[in-house]
Amino acid sequence: MFTNQALAWYCRFDRWITSRQCGYQNKAKNMSDANKTIRIGCSAAFWGDTETAAAQLVRQGNIDYLVADYLAEITMSIMAGQKMKDPTQGYARDFVQTVMAPLLGEIKDKGIRVLANAGGVNPVACRDALQALCEKAGVDLKIALVLGDDLLMKKKKLGDAGITEMTTGQPFPAMMVSLNAYLGAPGLVAALEQGADIIITGRVADSALVLAPLVHEFGWRWNDYDKLAQG
Repeated sequence: MFTNQALAWYCRFDRWITSRQCGYQNKAKNMSDANKTIRIGCSAAFWGDTETAAAQLVRQGNIDYLVADYLAEITMSIMAGQKMKDPTQGYARDFVQTVMAPLLGEIKDKGIRVLANAGGVNPVACRDALQALCEKAGVDLKIALVLGDDLLMKKKKLGDAGITEMTTGQPFPAMMVSLNAYLGAPGLVAALEQGADIIITGRVADSALVLAPLVHEFGWRWNDYDKLAQG
């Protein structure tokens, strides 16, 4: 049994900023203190995880970033079924209604930035629902979408190109409810660089949610493999 304390963890990353690194196009260039600390709190590791961890982190964690991972393969299938019944569904509604709704003002006031794959198979609907809550609460937050993981509409094209199951070599099944690629961190970093306060995405690699803030804050290059591995 997991406790809130076990799931509401945060990572602290320290980096010595040199004058050359301060030239990167990110917040590092505005740092007057050479020793920079970034705190990243993770409030969820699966869909249905504790709903109290986010509040703990926002109110007591002294965090810079709040991240939440909701997706697994079975989760994507469940969300796809929901979307087939109702085109406005297919995302983690609890992220919007239960987790984020009561924290929007505090997130804004504290300057906490949020990254979550709560978009599931319908990131646009997730963004729209969250945007509506922000407008209702009178909280101005810039919400970004990172798309591109949904390949279901390209199923025939991929099949015709000879793409098969990587271990068995079998072709795509006739009926598929979801077909998603794992995106990495670059799209998330681009959204942060454009000033997003909240980033909603679909299927991304779990590590991308944490790696993106680190690349953005510390100016890591995509060939800094040791640093990326640490992230």
